[in-house]
Amino acid sequence: MKEILNGKELLLGVCYYPEHWTKDLWREDLKRMLDAGIEVVRVAEFAWNTVEVEEGVFDYSFWDEFLDLAEEMGMKVIMGTPTATPPAWLTKKYPEVLNCDIDGNVYHHGLRRHYNYNSLVYQKLSGRIVEAFASHYAERTCVIGWQIDNEINCETDVFYSESDSISFREYLMVKYGSLDELNKAWGTIFWNQTFTGWDEINVPRRTVQDTVNPHWQLDYIRFISDSANRWAKMQADIIRKYTKEDDFITTNGIFGHLDYQKMVNESIDFITYDSYPNFAYCLSMYDENDPIKDRKWSMNLAETRAISKVFGIMEQQSGANGWTSRMEAPTPRPGQLTLWTMQSIAHGADFVSYFRWRTATMGTEIYWHGILDYSGRDNRRLNEVKEVHEKLKALNLVAGSVYEAKVGILEDYDNLWDSEYDVWHGRVEKQSRKALFNALQKTHTPFDYVYIDGLTDASSLLAYEVLFYPHPTITDEKTVELLSEYVKAGGRLVIGCRSGYKDKTGKCVMDKLPGLFAPLTGADIPEYSLIAPDAEKVYVKWGDDEFEASVFTDILCPINGGRQLAEYTSDYYAGCGAIICNGYGMGRVFYYGSAFTEGAVRVFLKNLNVMSPYDKIISLPETMEIAVRKKDDKQYLFVLNYNKQADKITFYQNVKDIYTNQDVSGSLMINGYGTLVVEI
Repeated sequence: MKEILNGKELLLGVCYYPEHWTKDLWREDLKRMLDAGIEVVRVAEFAWNTVEVEEGVFDYSFWDEFLDLAEEMGMKVIMGTPTATPPAWLTKKYPEVLNCDIDGNVYHHGLRRHYNYNSLVYQKLSGRIVEAFASHYAERTCVIGWQIDNEINCETDVFYSESDSISFREYLMVKYGSLDELNKAWGTIFWNQTFTGWDEINVPRRTVQDTVNPHWQLDYIRFISDSANRWAKMQADIIRKYTKEDDFITTNGIFGHLDYQKMVNESIDFITYDSYPNFAYCLSMYDENDPIKDRKWSMNLAETRAISKVFGIMEQQSGANGWTSRMEAPTPRPGQLTLWTMQSIAHGADFVSYFRWRTATMGTEIYWHGILDYSGRDNRRLNEVKEVHEKLKALNLVAGSVYEAKVGILEDYDNLWDSEYDVWHGRVEKQSRKALFNALQKTHTPFDYVYIDGLTDASSLLAYEVLFYPHPTITDEKTVELLSEYVKAGGRLVIGCRSGYKDKTGKCVMDKLPGLFAPLTGADIPEYSLIAPDAEKVYVKWGDDEFEASVFTDILCPINGGRQLAEYTSDYYAGCGAIICNGYGMGRVFYYGSAFTEGAVRVFLKNLNVMSPYDKIISLPETMEIAVRKKDDKQYLFVLNYNKQADKITFYQNVKDIYTNQDVSGSLMINGYGTLVVEI
């Protein structure tokens, strides 16, 4: 049985860097961790030089000594592969391993993640160090799992080295087979961009207005994802030759241009997220008018849960943020460390590892504080970790449970990537993403993100009573068939504007819009427009409800049995269709002709009868979050107060407080930054 995510217990861990400290601190540190309830340490993800000091010369004694101590003291260890920071001897001797900016300028040694995945030299040397680590350390009883690299695609998720161009050409040759097919897919006849030789193709470079052929750009992002996934699989395949039966392989963080569904299918057992809600209070990012702030990290945790229903946190905020160059943020206030830990657990984490144990005294991250400050003295944060550990003892019955949601938001990587560089797509996507999250949070309507790919089947979608697919600009027949099966079996699907007008290459289709979605939605779009900047506000009226539209308007007409539910009430399209509903099999499809606002989402939730599913059990202010995890026939409801002020909640039935094992009912106060977990 795996030591973490085993369905039996919730575990605490911490990131530790024994190479940063004198060896006389190790025993003391491990003892203090264990006394605080920390049972796992992650180590070695930046420690290439500790084993291979010079090329081909290996010395395993440093980690042997540390692992001996860990085994003696009963500390479990997650080993990182150290490939995120190639050593100076390597980058000096083999400069071709270095990544470049879009102009081809080389990134030099001095930070991290300055390599490129596609250098054959770097692949060889990385494979060798991973083999060295795994073959020597995997047999150790204290080693329970492996983290591949560190935060893949963090710092940068674009690659412009010569190695990348060479590999990109190979990727395209396999995908298209011929230049004729590539030219057709990329529409290179436009602006005379036609390629006549494979060696004419590079990764995108700087152009006039910094604008690149969008179909080229989309394939380039797909290529980056493919490169990163091949990189992860190379390491995972090596590690698995040596791991014990119950050891796991993971990687940490969620970053751009990376298909994590593919990574889970090919390489890792589950994802571990790095959760830093304190970013909401960074001086450079703080928005006093944003009511969500650190609660926004629940969106990131929902993305994590879309990859792994039950997952771990490899780096959880424990102290102030800060590099010497950016990300200045305050120390978490009393209670926030607990709040953010419970936020992670509420959304599906069964393992939480704090970043970090001791605050670094040297390097770029000297202001990124851990549990302990520079002196290492006992402090408030350490005491709070101990309190968290006591809470987790009572919460072990939650382990292995899964987040409960009847509303899902569909996503796919092609559309997410397309919305990055297509400003028309990106504008509606950004608006709707924020509106959906905020409205669902404020109405206490739990939701999941659901990624659809070639392996998704309709039966998995039927776990959700309602699915929102905000703006599937790119689609294909397989996706439409999948959604049709979901609706036919009784599902309800809500699709937003700008849907179905691109094929998988990113080219616009010549069908009547919404293209392949027309039969499913029962909608026709004879006209569409961005909402003009000088226009009066555009409203939509649906029965007795009226709400504001945003960004874009598809003017809708019902076809093939569709019926108009709502109309625009302003501008030149007043009276024109804004929502078309189509019965399809046992279910219904709603095509909404605009980007979502919070008001629009609330009306959809209300009219589809999925808003606030726990309102007969609990009432609470919008400033608090609820989440429910379910295991067998038991449900565990988390209440999270993100405000510094205490506030009142009310239970309408008897529930059991998991922290105290006492029955509670009626009204009670939740402290500022307070949490509560009850069995309902």
